[in-house]
Amino acid sequence: MSDSSLHREQARQGLLQDFFKDKDKGSCEPNFHLPWLEEIKKKIKENNEEEIELQNFDMFKKKYGASFGNKFNLAKPYLLTVGLQFAMAGTFVFTKACLDHGMSRFVLTVYRNVIAALALAPFAIIFERNVRPKMTLSIFMQILALGFLEPVIDQSFTSLGMQYTSASFASAIMNAVPSVTFVIAVILRLEHVKLKEIRSKAKVIGTLVTFGGALLMTLYKGPQINIFNHSNSGYQKDESHSHEGHKHWVTGTLFLCLGCLAWSCFYILQSITVKRYPAELSLSSMICLAGALQSAVVAVIADHNPGTWAIRFDYTLYGPLYSGIMSSGIAYYVQGLVMKSRGPVFMTSFNPLLMIIVATLGSFFLGEHLYLGSVVGATIIVVGLYSVVWGKAKDYSLEHPSATATKETEAQQLPVSTSTHNK
Repeated sequence: MSDSSLHREQARQGLLQDFFKDKDKGSCEPNFHLPWLEEIKKKIKENNEEEIELQNFDMFKKKYGASFGNKFNLAKPYLLTVGLQFAMAGTFVFTKACLDHGMSRFVLTVYRNVIAALALAPFAIIFERNVRPKMTLSIFMQILALGFLEPVIDQSFTSLGMQYTSASFASAIMNAVPSVTFVIAVILRLEHVKLKEIRSKAKVIGTLVTFGGALLMTLYKGPQINIFNHSNSGYQKDESHSHEGHKHWVTGTLFLCLGCLAWSCFYILQSITVKRYPAELSLSSMICLAGALQSAVVAVIADHNPGTWAIRFDYTLYGPLYSGIMSSGIAYYVQGLVMKSRGPVFMTSFNPLLMIIVATLGSFFLGEHLYLGSVVGATIIVVGLYSVVWGKAKDYSLEHPSATATKETEAQQLPVSTSTHNK
């Protein structure tokens, strides 16, 4: 700005101050009318209003933006875990369909983990190139153990148990995973139990109730319960490959319990390994690769028929593709993220949702039947499960008081803001 323009602007500002009356009261009425003075007054008023709006927006963004960020961070483990249950429900349905159509459970495990490893490896190479920790012998052995526990033991026994029972029954038995995980965590001193405290009593009692529900499901089948009209499902089951019946029910349940135990051990070991090797994508892809190699050895030994490796454009293709990408690949990654912040017991606490989804899909698409023993036993398991979850929630609130305090502060502030707005 030139000197003449600067002097002219200063003169206008001086005249503006002289012609305004009641300066102390903030009045904006001049003593007499000048066009250029009115223009200056208008611009000053607009600038002041714009500045106030910007300040209010900044305050709103700082207050509610931070609040939204905190709420999203608190809700993120829940959102990821719930989404994972929907993904895994599809795996139960596809796996049961593959088994009903004669696909070898050993071959299914191999294809599933090969696809999962191939799906995750490119993302691990691209996104974790600079953050991947150094591989040590102990971490390598843990990865081999993880590949054996879940891809080989859990998937094989769960598929075998599902072949003797049903997808909905298998998902119901898997509700015992949180309680089994809790017991193993206590044995390994990853969980601490103080029987004088209510939260510890809730976890212990919930664990016992869960085992009681699983035992009831094993020993009592009960009458059949029909939810959907199975004649309209359009699903044709190959009865030559189905072993469902009363004499196989207990055997299938025992296989499912072994898979449940292996799954719990996998959760515990994964929660330990992910802290030592915090590159979740790389860790998940290596677990899938280790599981694929080990399950391939088991498949070659257990199944000598080369025809079982054939892939057709039916469930034998769709099942491994879906379960490999969603339930093995993405699931391992999401589990690692959640367990790193909330632990293995929290990760397994949403299994009842999986049971409900699988029961609905299995009854509608696979023509499966529910039985009274399964429903009653699953209900008992859910009651025990949420007793364990309640105790874990109390543990988390004591271990992370800052997060709890933030949540309580926001809960106290929101009703005040709402009531003010309503007025």
